[in-house]
Amino acid sequence: MSSDKFTHFNQEGRARMVDVTDKVDTVREAAAHGKVCMKPETLRLIKDHGFKKGDVLGVAQVAGIMAAKKTGWLIPMCHPLFLTGVDIRFSLKDEGTVEIISRVKTTGKTGVEMEALTAVSAAALTIYDMCKSVDKDMEIKDIFLVEKTGGKSGHYRRNNDERLDG
Repeated sequence: MSSDKFTHFNQEGRARMVDVTDKVDTVREAAAHGKVCMKPETLRLIKDHGFKKGDVLGVAQVAGIMAAKKTGWLIPMCHPLFLTGVDIRFSLKDEGTVEIISRVKTTGKTGVEMEALTAVSAAALTIYDMCKSVDKDMEIKDIFLVEKTGGKSGHYRRNNDERLDG
């Protein structure tokens, strides 16, 4: 395909930040999912606040929020956005999994999908960092966009995903 069909490339075929000047501000929201798989004993330590570094999920939540706010600085072609809301939820599964859902919201000219994905990623990395002293075999998995609303492309929901319904 020629580079003129993609808005992220200039006339020379090189990457550029898309010009959103003429786009209309709309309410935009995105949710992303990720998980950290670990030994059941590691999950028990998280539940019991047994890590000397502190409250694992509390720190991971703050890390996810901070990362969402800095996405435009981390991902080269992302626009720095004024976020109006960021929420991170954790679901602890007995088999040794922490599921993470982030929800990010703004009113603006461009979507917040990357901010939601970055929030989940940073929260997962923080869980790994805080727990690695007892479980280096942890795996960060299944990071993906669950849902997005707003903008020209409208509403998207991954395969009627039910993770957001609870």
